[in-house]
Amino acid sequence: MINKFHFPISRLASAALFIAAMLFFSSGLKAQTVNDPKETIQKFATALQIIEFAYVDSINSPDLTETAIIEMLKKLDPHSAYISKEEVERVNEPLEGSFDGIGVTFQIFEDTIIVISPVPGGPSDKLGILAGDKIVAIEGESATGKTITNDYVMKRLRGQKGTTVTISVKRYGKKELIDFTIVRDKIPLNSIDAAFMVTPKIGLIKLTRFSKTSMEEFAESLAKLAEQGMKSLILDLRGNSGGYLDVAVKLSDEFLTDKKLIVYTEGLRSPRQDFDATNIGNFELGRLVVLINEGSASASEIVSGAVQDWDRGLIVGRRSFGKGLVQRPFKLPDNSMIRLTTARYHTPTGRCIQKPYEEGSDEYQQDFKHRLDNGEFVSADSIKFPDSLKYFTPGGRVVYGGGGIMPDIFTPIDSTRFSDYYTDLVRKSVFNNFVISYLDKNRNSILEKHPDLSSFKKDFEVDAEIYASFGKKATEEGVTRKPEDKYYYPDEKIKTQIKALIARNLWDMNAYFEVINQIDDELKTAISLIEDGKKFNELKLR
Repeated sequence: MINKFHFPISRLASAALFIAAMLFFSSGLKAQTVNDPKETIQKFATALQIIEFAYVDSINSPDLTETAIIEMLKKLDPHSAYISKEEVERVNEPLEGSFDGIGVTFQIFEDTIIVISPVPGGPSDKLGILAGDKIVAIEGESATGKTITNDYVMKRLRGQKGTTVTISVKRYGKKELIDFTIVRDKIPLNSIDAAFMVTPKIGLIKLTRFSKTSMEEFAESLAKLAEQGMKSLILDLRGNSGGYLDVAVKLSDEFLTDKKLIVYTEGLRSPRQDFDATNIGNFELGRLVVLINEGSASASEIVSGAVQDWDRGLIVGRRSFGKGLVQRPFKLPDNSMIRLTTARYHTPTGRCIQKPYEEGSDEYQQDFKHRLDNGEFVSADSIKFPDSLKYFTPGGRVVYGGGGIMPDIFTPIDSTRFSDYYTDLVRKSVFNNFVISYLDKNRNSILEKHPDLSSFKKDFEVDAEIYASFGKKATEEGVTRKPEDKYYYPDEKIKTQIKALIARNLWDMNAYFEVINQIDDELKTAISLIEDGKKFNELKLR
């Protein structure tokens, strides 16, 4: 009966050899001494062969191999990861800065695809597709109903540059459907969400990721703000989870003078590498504030650390995430990928801001909850660093390693965001759904009264009638205020959120932030610090 089993020893052994080799390579990151690699390889190969030959049921060898890799990487650190070949392109896309498609931002509303906005200069924009258009058919087939998902839309509207797709659009005020044949093209993924003047002399740039296009976008934004009279800058890195190391270095270089160390990386098998500033920075003078929070990680912390360590600017917000590990991609034979931690990075003073992960990935992922429970989000006094992690900047400022970048000026989290009512409004998409429905009927009339963002910001009001309609929509979705709700989310904040989303749908994401900053207490703190200047003078910051 044994000869009935398929026993592909050579294929399994080959896979085992590669996996075991990676195990040998990566395990060396933790210890100087390792077992005999030949023995390890043979053990792994033999285990796979035995399972294939003798297990009671049929098995899927590729799945077992992937599981082995995934579990092996979990033993190393929380940021080493396996990425399947199907996921590689999707995971890399935000950092590559572009994808091929038709160029629209969309949302599914009541089983219908709604165009939030066409990407400026993209294929859809050039053909005259407008915000608010409903895509009701793709390639002649109905594109409405319960089967319509984000994945459905992506698979049908994205595609290789130069290929075509035909869509049918229902436009408000038009009885007949409008057909468009769109030639797909390269669509940019912007890494800067907003760049505008918050006061006549203070500019703001909000960077959401460190991608291949970030520096080009930053240069354009900086130049635009300079033309508008910017003397001081607020760099918003809140919620920015990072990206490319070289982009973080280049962005830091914009603020630091020649030959200043920005960051250095070092690992057991990765010799120390220093990254220094050059003489080409475009904002080396002028007051600088960097906004960070618990979602600011990796590349965001490199920039924040360099600015802080060289006494170049103020760091405002809450303690950052605490990711001080550098990952390097390794391609596997089937085009899947391992992102393996190969080094730690250190800020100019020598601190590594990686938070502890010795208790395992599950505990590591609970850090946000621990910070919340400990009261860290509402009081800086809840944060304790041992003296062994204390460092000093050239100007005598005390900074700490071992767990993120601690801001110079602490700002508590907006606790009203934890309101059950607000959480449900967001979770059930009440804000977005209401705004789409409202604009479906009122888009043209709003634009007639407010043809530009300046007019809209100044004169448009979410009045009692609009707010009552919003409340009705919330009730229909089963969202109501409850007396036991610990946190009260103010009506004025809800109205501002509605107004900001209307602005985003009428113009762009930049417009959203120009409106929403009216209720952004952290931004208000940054503006106040720059205008007052006392803290800059006290710390002798340039």
